[in-house]
Amino acid sequence: MKNNNSKNIFKVFGAWLKERVRKFFVALKKNPQAFPLVALLISFMYYSLNLTFISNTTAKLQGSNMGLAAFITMLFMMLSFVCMLNAFPKRKKPNVLMIVIMIVLYGVIIFADVHYLDRISYALTTSDSTLNQEALTYIYKAWSIVSTHIYLIGATVVLVVLEPLIANLVKKIKTSIEIEGGENIDSIDISGED
Repeated sequence: MKNNNSKNIFKVFGAWLKERVRKFFVALKKNPQAFPLVALLISFMYYSLNLTFISNTTAKLQGSNMGLAAFITMLFMMLSFVCMLNAFPKRKKPNVLMIVIMIVLYGVIIFADVHYLDRISYALTTSDSTLNQEALTYIYKAWSIVSTHIYLIGATVVLVVLEPLIANLVKKIKTSIEIEGGENIDSIDISGED
């Protein structure tokens, strides 16, 4: 009896999990713009949660326009959320103007990140040895963060550009439920016999 109950628990859990996965794919079919939106969210969170290293590096090196580059990156990342939400409205055609604005914002973000990396590189190659080991640690960490952020933004741009293709691929996933006995619908008598 105990073995039968454990089989029923696994069967119920399997059915529950299968239904959750089906509902997840139904939600993706309705919102294929979730892929670039999640990529943008990951890149924004990665940059903003590591902003301490970037601000410490900016304060220590004080390179030309380093603070401005970090500010532009944060500002344009936030603005790109607005563009992203307006670029792909639900069940409507994509808004091409918003997509173009968003791509331009991403280009400016990448340019600001490259400028920031250039200022770090210039400061490290031309500075006298006033940088202690602790400063070098967070400077190299900031270098790594900004470099990774460029790749994350690049991945977001690729997902934005490929969003129509992703939408078509997601729509091909079968999410309908097969109902038992549904194929024999003609043999059901629906006359009003009382």
